[in-house]
Amino acid sequence: MSSARAAAVRFVLVTVFLDVVGIGIAIPVLPSLVGQLAGNRADQAWWYGVLGASYGLMQFLCSPLLGALSDRFGRRSVLLLSSAGLGLNYLITGLAPTLPILLLARLLGGATGASFSVATAYVADTTPPEARTRGIGLIGACFGMGFIVGPMLGGLLGSIDLRLPFFVASGLALCNTLYGVFVLPESLPASQRRPLAWQSANPLGALANLGQLREAGGVVLVFACATLAQLVLQSTWALYTAFRFGWGPRDTGITLFLVGVVAVSVQGGLLARLTAILGETRLVLYGLLSGVVAFTLYGLATHGVVLYLVIVANFLAYGVGPTLQSIVSRAVPTDRQGVTLGALQSINSLMFIVAPLLGTSLLARTSHLPSQDWRVGGTFFLCAAFQALALVLALRHFHRQAQREASQAVSA
Repeated sequence: MSSARAAAVRFVLVTVFLDVVGIGIAIPVLPSLVGQLAGNRADQAWWYGVLGASYGLMQFLCSPLLGALSDRFGRRSVLLLSSAGLGLNYLITGLAPTLPILLLARLLGGATGASFSVATAYVADTTPPEARTRGIGLIGACFGMGFIVGPMLGGLLGSIDLRLPFFVASGLALCNTLYGVFVLPESLPASQRRPLAWQSANPLGALANLGQLREAGGVVLVFACATLAQLVLQSTWALYTAFRFGWGPRDTGITLFLVGVVAVSVQGGLLARLTAILGETRLVLYGLLSGVVAFTLYGLATHGVVLYLVIVANFLAYGVGPTLQSIVSRAVPTDRQGVTLGALQSINSLMFIVAPLLGTSLLARTSHLPSQDWRVGGTFFLCAAFQALALVLALRHFHRQAQREASQAVSA
């Protein structure tokens, strides 16, 4: 890879990192900012739910659109406009005098923050097929780093002023945009671009197209089930550990820090070696099986130390997502990378809307039980069930793939 191309990939990775930092900054700060603008606690809770749902909804709607736009006009312009849009979103959030203005900022943030698929497509454009899993794994590592830094930065800056974290995030995003203007070349040649097709640019059409992928259609269902399990865990982790172990923000933050460290270690450093040792198929299957066991142990744990042990032991699970995305990426031509990976991001965004509703409602039904009652862990047993379904679907897909390859070999 040339030095110019390496600098461009670094810009893309930094963009993903800053996007996730911005999301993480809001986690400890946004509820208090909403509380300042709302009249009472009931309004605070209602508006916070609206803001969260609106962000996920815009991610769902705009991920395939941005991916399709990048297939038509190139990755560079979409990435730069998205980065600038995020900077504007954070600035509006920091200045917002009313809740409707704050809602406008979250809608803008959800739309422009949906560029993860374009970033993934850029990396796919600039890496050979045999190195694509590692490249996408680096994006996953940036996710992990962002979720380590974001909440910590938001909490520290928010203790000074609730609006300060958003001004800092705005400055970082806008500076990154300016940097990208000088170092980011286009990765998709004009000869490989395709006309904009609204059928595939809307989320429902894009999802339908994913299901029609002959070689990777089954992987999409695996990705959806595994993503739902992970997001249910994320949306209920703080409440569950409070109910089960009486944990506060400090203990919860430490576990999330450990999750980020393990994720970064696997996706940023060990993924290529794991893929070389196990192969993609076994890495996915072993990772999903590890997730089933881990979710079950989370739900059964009666001492907090068990969570720390399981987080570390479950390291294979962090390689599943990037590997599945790499499999899907190789199943489509270059001129459809953006819209396809955008559709995958839409699945993630759709699950981001469903998971909190599903997980918190189940947790609420068991919140009155004694902390040591096994039923308090019902949310994580549900996660284990989704993960087990993903494992069954993966076994089915890889078995059919092996049969198809064997048939082709006989025909040849």
